[in-house]
Amino acid sequence: MLKESYEVLNRLRLDNGLYIASPSQYYRYVWIRDCVYISLPYLNQPDDVYERTYHRLFDLFKEYEWKLDILCRQKPTWEWEYLHARYTSDGVKEIHTENWGHIQHDMIGAFLYAVGAGLAKGKPMLRDEKDREILQKLVYYLQNVEYWNDPDNGMWEEWREIHASSVGACAAGLKAIEPYVSVPEPLINAGIDRLLELFPRESQDKDVDLAQLSLIYPYRIFQGMLGEMIVNRVETKLLRQRGVIRYEGDSYYSTLEAEHGRVQPRQFYYGTEAEWTFGLPWLALCHLELGRPDKAEQYVARTESLMKESPGILPELYFAGSDRPNPNTPLGWSCAMYILAKEELLSFQSKNEPAAV
Repeated sequence: MLKESYEVLNRLRLDNGLYIASPSQYYRYVWIRDCVYISLPYLNQPDDVYERTYHRLFDLFKEYEWKLDILCRQKPTWEWEYLHARYTSDGVKEIHTENWGHIQHDMIGAFLYAVGAGLAKGKPMLRDEKDREILQKLVYYLQNVEYWNDPDNGMWEEWREIHASSVGACAAGLKAIEPYVSVPEPLINAGIDRLLELFPRESQDKDVDLAQLSLIYPYRIFQGMLGEMIVNRVETKLLRQRGVIRYEGDSYYSTLEAEHGRVQPRQFYYGTEAEWTFGLPWLALCHLELGRPDKAEQYVARTESLMKESPGILPELYFAGSDRPNPNTPLGWSCAMYILAKEELLSFQSKNEPAAV
């Protein structure tokens, strides 16, 4: 199913190298975070698909450099003052027709991490000194907003809290680009200290969250016993038949949302939360990081079972306890996570095959 999954990503890729999240009418936008995750399968490939994504994102940051310059000097007050998370697919412009939770420090951390990962692989991520200057300004931006203290909307673009997944993304991103621009060591340490204060929680409101898996893969902040604790908590509280719920009491596409909206207390939605498909390959990747290929193989197989009728096609989520997907099908992020998990598993198995006698 790898071939079909790559074909999905090819269809979602715009001519400029960025990706729309899904061809659905609701997700036909460019999210910086989605572009990062969707691009990761191309990191180890010899073509230029990977770096083209980031060259266009650098151009995006250049277009809004005036905003970045302000954010490097003074802290923002309103959500729209921050660097935006979502852009039009046509022209890659900010969207001002609706309110949005744009305060997403994890997307900046993810961008920095991916640029650093590309540079470490020898890819030409920085075309010129201007790209390097933008990279440096993003460091100053995270420093000025105090990412470890500034509540953000998080990976799910919801209410503001200090999220472990956001803090971890920034700390990992800063560490990844440390060899290429100036990154004060205390800037990274502040994030790690905050992570340890929050551990094992995602935030004050959320005891456990699917987003915490990012602290194991791709960021590799928590490994060993700490990584195992995160995975165990996700599996115990959030794992479902066709995916992983984001957190307990999630109202987004809850089976109660259509009738009651998303305004009820979280406890109201317990047991009705949507099952996100990328949680399964994400768990596979985490188990590979933790040295458990047998568990990873099980999660890859569970992911593939969702694609039996439509190879390569994974929806964003399924309604609780059902095989009914939501309209955001296929979701590029889900397809990319499957590719990453499958290829990592195949690589591990090929390296550990018994020697022929």
